[in-house]
Amino acid sequence: MDSTTALGLRMSALFPPALSSVAEVVEWFGAMQAQDVNSGLWSFGARLPGFTLADVEAAVERREAVRTWPMRGTVHFVPPADVHWMLDLMGSRALAGAAKRRETIGLSEADADRAVDILGAALAGGGRLTRAQCLQVLAESGVATTGQRGYHLLWYAAQRGVTVIGPHIGKEQTFVLLDEWVPSPRRPSREEALALIALRYFRSHGPATRKDFAGWTGLTMTDCKAGIAGAELDTVDVDGVEMVVAPGFSSAAVAQWWALPGFDEYMLGYKDRSLMATPEQLAAIIPGGNGMFQSTLVRDGRVVATWKRAITAKGVTITVTPLVSFTAKDHRAAEEALAVYASYLGMPLTVKNP
Repeated sequence: MDSTTALGLRMSALFPPALSSVAEVVEWFGAMQAQDVNSGLWSFGARLPGFTLADVEAAVERREAVRTWPMRGTVHFVPPADVHWMLDLMGSRALAGAAKRRETIGLSEADADRAVDILGAALAGGGRLTRAQCLQVLAESGVATTGQRGYHLLWYAAQRGVTVIGPHIGKEQTFVLLDEWVPSPRRPSREEALALIALRYFRSHGPATRKDFAGWTGLTMTDCKAGIAGAELDTVDVDGVEMVVAPGFSSAAVAQWWALPGFDEYMLGYKDRSLMATPEQLAAIIPGGNGMFQSTLVRDGRVVATWKRAITAKGVTITVTPLVSFTAKDHRAAEEALAVYASYLGMPLTVKNP
């Protein structure tokens, strides 16, 4: 298989045309990058034609998807029923390094465990507290939250499976009790869980390498191989590189242009991004290599530009920075792709080119 064919298959996997709800999208992926909530919400909108921001937010309020730290210490949207086993399978690896982090920020294990108990009591009975309110409750109970301690304690409570990130109230992050938010979780065995996460990753990202899967999950290569074997996935040769795909999957007709957020599975779902962008383009997408990804315009699976938005009372203004030579036709196509995003926001669009 050549790289062009592989990229076509990958884009069909990343943008499945048959899904019609937030719940179906997040179930397809298994987990979706969501460290920036607005980026995460648009990742749903980009895959659900006609959905508005309000539609996606309402779906999250209905618990079709939930945010937490299921793997690599990074926030993702995941199916609510899968939070428990994902934390057990993958979150435990991040949790194992918590002691070293506490030592760095001057926080004892006893205080961290006490904070979990305090938050659990404060949220019991269907409570929902904003981030600021959670930190206030901890501080009033004598647990220091200054510096990086507050973030660590909120992360730690979620990694312990006590809390989960709830839907925003306005612009503020909230927290709820996991067991109350998800009263009927899935409980697969460890072998079943490894096979399930492998199937979901490769059906939504494939063709991809085992290293891509290991980088995405944070699992050991031994566990990754076991998951791939358990899911009975297929291997293909892509220009001399062995990659894994879900059996029976084929390329489908999908839109040629996409306006994508920076923190989207399109980029962050892989260790090797060479099918999507050149090294020079990647340097522009991730300026300084600092982990902050720019939003991208994608044509036929390849990055062709980055974009930035500015929202005012009059609408959304988007500045496009091409990374390849743009024709007049390309500018029109880019504006049409960005118009989908503006429609999702429910705002008039102005496009600027530097």
